[in-house]
This record gives sequence, structure tokens and C-alpha cells, in this order.
Amino acid sequence: MSITITGGAGFLGAKLARALAARGASVVLCDMVAPARPPPNSRVVVGALEDTLDEAITADTKAVVHLACVASGGSEQDFDLGYRVNVDGLVEALERCRSACAAPPKFVFTSSLAVFGARAHADDASSTEPQNSYGAQKAIGELLVHDYSRKGFVDGRTVRLPTISVRPGAPNAAASGFASGILREPLSGEPSVCPMPPETPLW
Repeated sequence: MSITITGGAGFLGAKLARALAARGASVVLCDMVAPARPPPNSRVVVGALEDTLDEAITADTKAVVHLACVASGGSEQDFDLGYRVNVDGLVEALERCRSACAAPPKFVFTSSLAVFGARAHADDASSTEPQNSYGAQKAIGELLVHDYSRKGFVDGRTVRLPTISVRPGAPNAAASGFASGILREPLSGEPSVCPMPPETPLW
């Protein structure tokens, strides 16, 4: 079974690739940079998403895990880039599945709690009321995956991820990056500034 992971060089993509490879899956990792330690039975495709989808998603692709994105802070700072990657890139991946795969593949879209906006609690019945560009882009993505699934082009699922802590390596542009930084940096002997008051809950 061939499984393609977009954003495969990132923290989640690399961990998922190792787990899937350990189960015997044939994994294709697609990202702007090569992963540091790809599983031995994987194939790596390096380049911009729009330039690599023809190679990354083929007739024998059974599943796609779409992790590629511009993170929250980055998509807020660069509006055009956020929509180009987070919305247009998703459409291109869905269209490639529709045109190339021998059968509709499972398509796992990673969304975010940012679709709910600023609220104390949310569940699957809560309305989406994003308050930044990233949340809006992820909400649009959820609707796209739902519609492509409704039409039978993919067998889609959406996973709304919470804050990922503790992310190793250099900080990324995620607005919630401080949640990793307040643990990661002190463990490395480096200072970290928390921009939130001590009573702020994380969920």
C-alpha cells in the first residue's frame, strides 16, 4: 500500500512516516526539504507541492495525509502565501487524487482548533468562527475535503489538531510556538519568553 505524506519532513510527518513504515507501508514523503531520517522503505520527493504532486500521488496511491501548510503566524503575516499553500495547495492535492489514483484514496486533512476562533471550549458540534487567516484557510479546507468526499473523488477525513508540544528543532511560525519554547529552550539552556499570563489554559 502506497501512502503519500505532504509535509513529510516536518515533526508530525516524520513521526507518522516511521510509524507507517514499521507497519510495512510504502511511504512517499513530499516536502520542500528532504527529511532528516526517512524510513528505509520510503521514497522522498523534494520541491514545491505544485511541482511534485505528479510524482508524489500516482495511480497506486491508496492514501494521502496532507500535512503541508503555512503555519498560523506565517499565514497571518503573508496573506497571499497562506492562501496559496493552505487552500490552493490543498485543491491541487485533491485534484491530483481525483485524476491520477486508480480508486478514490483515503485523504486525511489536518485542520486546526483555529477554526473555532477564541473560545474556552469547543467540540465537533461547535460552529467554526475563525478569527485569523490560518483558521479561515483551515475551515475552507474542511469544506473542500467534505465536498470532494461527497462527490466520491476521495474518502476524506479531517483531524483538528491542538497545539503540538514539545516540537523539537528550531521554532516555526506557529502562533502557539511559545508552548513548545517554554519547555524546549530551557532544556537546552536557552532563555524563553512566554507572551501569555501564567493563568492561561492550554488545550
